[in-house]
Amino acid sequence: MTRFLILALLAATPAIAAEWPTKPGDVPLSAEELKALAGQTFTFYDDGQAAFSAGGAYSYTYSAANGGGTAFGTYSIAEDGSVCIAYRNGFSRCDLYVRSGERLILIDEKGDRYPVRPE
Repeated sequence: MTRFLILALLAATPAIAAEWPTKPGDVPLSAEELKALAGQTFTFYDDGQAAFSAGGAYSYTYSAANGGGTAFGTYSIAEDGSVCIAYRNGFSRCDLYVRSGERLILIDEKGDRYPVRPE
């Protein structure tokens, strides 16, 4: 019985992970763009910054208006193209980065959309 439950969960997981709440015109980042995340820093409109480093290191620095401080962790690219963060404090999340027209947008698992400021 346990084997069947595990197989059912494994079979269901990719379908759940692939259901991102995108909008018409959203184009997920390509495999090449995802590989090129290392060395990039994205600044959001609230002045928070997501920094992707070589070797999979990740940090998010909150804006002064949001209390400042930095959360550290690691990032990895999931099979569905989402970027998953494992923070040192045990919290984890996955986000999907898409291009919508000229904008780069982070979509979180709840469907909230956070545009990245152009460079």
